[in-house]
Amino acid sequence: MAIELIDLRIVVTVASFIAFIGIVWWAYDGRRKSSFDEAAQLPFADDESDSEHTEKRHG
Repeated sequence: MAIELIDLRIVVTVASFIAFIGIVWWAYDGRRKSSFDEAAQLPFADDESDSEHTEKRHG
């Protein structure tokens, strides 16, 4: 039984490592740079639209 548990831990560790490498590869793939740049600007776009609505209500 102890050997089966160790085998299961090895399989889970290797699967987790492969998933991690896959996520890192996906994140640093050059084809997604434009999408990530656009997503990085979204918080700033929200601030601009919120300030316009606030100025209209209070101004």
